[in-house]
Amino acid sequence: MAKQLRAMMIGAHPDDCDFRCGGLALKYTQLGHKVKIVAMVNGSGGHHILSPQEIAARRKKETEKVAEIAGVEYDVWDIDDCELMADLETRKRLVREIRKFNPDVIFCSRPNDYHVDHRTVSQLVQDASYLLIVPHFCPDTPAMKQTPVILHFYDHFQNPPFVADLLIDVDDVIDTKFEMQACHESQMFEWLPYTKGTLDQVPADPEARKAWLREPRIPRNGPLDESMLSKNLIGQPSEYREAVPAVKYRHKLIERYGEEKGKGCYFAEAYAVCEYGRPLTPELEKELFPF
Repeated sequence: MAKQLRAMMIGAHPDDCDFRCGGLALKYTQLGHKVKIVAMVNGSGGHHILSPQEIAARRKKETEKVAEIAGVEYDVWDIDDCELMADLETRKRLVREIRKFNPDVIFCSRPNDYHVDHRTVSQLVQDASYLLIVPHFCPDTPAMKQTPVILHFYDHFQNPPFVADLLIDVDDVIDTKFEMQACHESQMFEWLPYTKGTLDQVPADPEARKAWLREPRIPRNGPLDESMLSKNLIGQPSEYREAVPAVKYRHKLIERYGEEKGKGCYFAEAYAVCEYGRPLTPELEKELFPF
C-alpha cells in the first residue's frame, strides 16, 4: 500500500452513509485505509413507539455493530433529528471534526433532497469546504494544507438531476453491505416498514429478516434489464435499489473497468464531484480509488 488513504463519509442520520457509500467504505477498509462515518443527527425522530431518548440510544448501539463489521470509526453527534442547522456554531464544529480526521476525500449528500437533515448536511459540508484551509477560522484546530476532494453520493432527484462522475463496482462486498444495513434493526425492520405500511410483513427470525431486506432480488442469469428502473422502489431497501446505479450508469462502469467487467457488474455506487472541493483529476482518481 503506497499510502494509507483517509475517507470521511458525512451523513445526517445513522444509516445514511451505510446505504449510499457502505460498499466503498468496505473496499477502503479491506485494503487497510481509514474510514470515518459521521452521522450529524442522532436518529431520535425515527420511531413510532420508542421515545426520542430511547431510539437515539438504540441507534447509537446499532452504529457500533456496523463499525465492528466494517472496520470503520462511526461517530454520532448529539443533535436531535430535524434540528440540525447550518449555523455558525455547527459549521465550526464540522470544520474542527474534518480537520482532526484530515481526510483525503469527503462524501456527503447533495443539497437538493427530500429531508431537511440531508440538505443541511450538504450545506454544512459546502460551507466548511474552503474554511478548512483558513488558519484564522477555528484557530484552535490546525488548518489543513489543502481542501479534500468532495463527492456527493447518488440520489434520484431531478431538479437538477444527479450526474455521475464516478462509479464503483461493489459486487464483491454487497453481502457485507447488507449485513451493515441489517445492523440498523430499528430503522430497517421497524421504522421504515411502519412508514410504508408493511410492518406486518417483517419476519421475526433474524436470518429471515436479512433475507427479507434484500427482496426483491435481482436475477443473476445475465445482464440487468433497464425496465427495473421503472419499479417504484425509492427508499425501500432491496437488491433492486442497490443495482440502480449499475443499470443507470452502465457506461461509466465500462469506462472504468472495461467492457467485460463493466457489463457484468450487478451492484455499484455512484458519486458526483462537488466543485467546492479539490478537483478530481484522472491521476487523483487513481490514487483515491485504488480498486
